[in-house]
Amino acid sequence: MIYKFYKYQGTGNDFIIFDNRDNVIPKLAKETVEQLCDRRFGIGADGLMLLEKMDGYDFKMVYFNSDGNESTMCGNGGRCLVKFAFDLGVVGQNSYFLAVDGPHLAIIENGFVKLGMIDVYDIEKSDSATYMNTGSPHYVEIRESIDKLDVKGLGNEIRYSEKFKPGGTNVNFVELLDNNTIYVRTYERGVEDETYSCGTGVTASAIASFYEGFISPIKVKTKGGDLQVSFETKANAIFENVFLIGPAVKVFEGEVEL
Repeated sequence: MIYKFYKYQGTGNDFIIFDNRDNVIPKLAKETVEQLCDRRFGIGADGLMLLEKMDGYDFKMVYFNSDGNESTMCGNGGRCLVKFAFDLGVVGQNSYFLAVDGPHLAIIENGFVKLGMIDVYDIEKSDSATYMNTGSPHYVEIRESIDKLDVKGLGNEIRYSEKFKPGGTNVNFVELLDNNTIYVRTYERGVEDETYSCGTGVTASAIASFYEGFISPIKVKTKGGDLQVSFETKANAIFENVFLIGPAVKVFEGEVEL
C-alpha cells in the first residue's frame, strides 16, 4: 500500500516520519527501514520515526536508526517529532510525550524547539574522556582542531572497542571555543558514520564542557548548525532540568509503498 511520509531535519540531522496515530503503518522490518533511509536507493535519512498514540501523553515517539534497529533516545529526532506534531495540530506550544528513555517535556518558542532531556548522572570521567548516558550512551573527548580529525575512523574504533562491548557507544569530539561555545563532531552508532548533528551527543558534550569551566547555557556549533544546551547542577555530579534547544524544520513530504 501507499503511505504518506514526511521529512524533517534538525541542524542537519534528518528523519523520515510517519503519522501512525491510527496504527495503519505495517510492522517495519529492519530491511525496510534500512532501505527507506538509504541515501542512494531510498528516501535518505539518519533515522525513521513513528508518531503514535499513548494514554497519558500527547504522543509516543518510536525511533529507528538508519541501520533498521530500534534505538535509544534521539534528541534531534525528538525535537523534529515535536515540530511535526505541532504542524499537524496534535499539540500546542507545550507538549508531553513518551520516548524509549521515558517522558519528555517540550516547548516551542521563538521558532525553536526546547526539548527536556533525562537527568544525567553516573558520569565516568578520566584524564582523556568523559562517558555518560543522555538518553543514549556517549563518549566525549576534548580535542583541538577537530575539523582535521578522521571522525568516522576514530569514532568507529572507539565505538567497537572492548570497553564498550557489547552495545557500543556514540563518540563525540569537542573543541572548546570562546564565549562559552563549543564545536562538536559526532560519530553515531546505528548510522555508523559522522552525522551533521546529534542531539544526545551535543547534550553530553555540553555537560562534559562544564568540567572545563563552561557554564549553562552552553552554545554548541555542529556541521549542521547551532544548538544550545541548558542545565542545572546538583551535588554528586547530577545534572537536571537539561534542555536541548534549536531549530526543527520540515524539508518535504511524499508517498512511499510499504
